[in-house]
Amino acid sequence: MRGVKVDNDAKFAKLPLLNIKGRAENIIIGKAIILGEIDLRNRENGKIILEDDCKIEGNCRFVSARNGTIKIGKGSTITTGAIINGGADVNIGRNCIFGPRVIINANDHIFKKNILIKEQGFIHKDIIIGDDCWFGANVAVNKGVKISSGSVIGAFSLVTKDTEPNSINFGIPTKKVGDRVD
Repeated sequence: MRGVKVDNDAKFAKLPLLNIKGRAENIIIGKAIILGEIDLRNRENGKIILEDDCKIEGNCRFVSARNGTIKIGKGSTITTGAIINGGADVNIGRNCIFGPRVIINANDHIFKKNILIKEQGFIHKDIIIGDDCWFGANVAVNKGVKISSGSVIGAFSLVTKDTEPNSINFGIPTKKVGDRVD
């Protein structure tokens, strides 16, 4: 695993693909369960931390760059096709469930006119996701958003602003449509 820190009890159906351009020891895998092939990438001082009892399905890509940290909390499940880009911090709480093809992007291109977009660089902002959140399929989360604990994000939604605790949110962009009840 080329210097990656891996707990002795970690389980892999397939070993992760590693594209390490930063420090290998900045990728830390707890007692996580990797159910399928995933792609872990870091650059500069980027860190990726999978806490104990995470379940990560196949075809996921996590990229951490600059001084950003991608941290997936204990007991969280990330299903197939997720993409997490972290030029800033992406902190996912405990016991979250992400449906297929969730995209979390802590950066965005600068796009002034009269300059090629690819030459302008990026804007980076942290994304914080609380504990016990559920995202349906095909959810996208923009940079700088805080998703409060207990939030539900409906399928095919674009999250552009913070959510309230235990709220149900849906749409492009998301709007609060209700609250979780007992």
